[in-house]
Amino acid sequence: MGDRNLGAEILDGINEIKQFKKGNLALRTHELSEPSQPKVIRLKLNMSQSAFAGLMGVSVRTLQDWEQGRREPQGPAVALLRIAEQHPEVFNELH
Repeated sequence: MGDRNLGAEILDGINEIKQFKKGNLALRTHELSEPSQPKVIRLKLNMSQSAFAGLMGVSVRTLQDWEQGRREPQGPAVALLRIAEQHPEVFNELH
């Protein structure tokens, strides 16, 4: 991190914004895929409902509602499910 020139990076960012506003530059975007169903992810991780709910920071009841289709995960829970699915080693290290 010591080799970075933060001032230059900020100026580059400002120049990109100016170019975008002039129509000379397209923004870089990334599409995020929807994660699989919570139950599928939990079973791939070989975790109990209790353990998985604990790592997700939700109650077992909430996880059961997701798994039975009564509710859908929202906001940060979707992000955590995406991480659990795409990088299961993170959840396995925490468990």
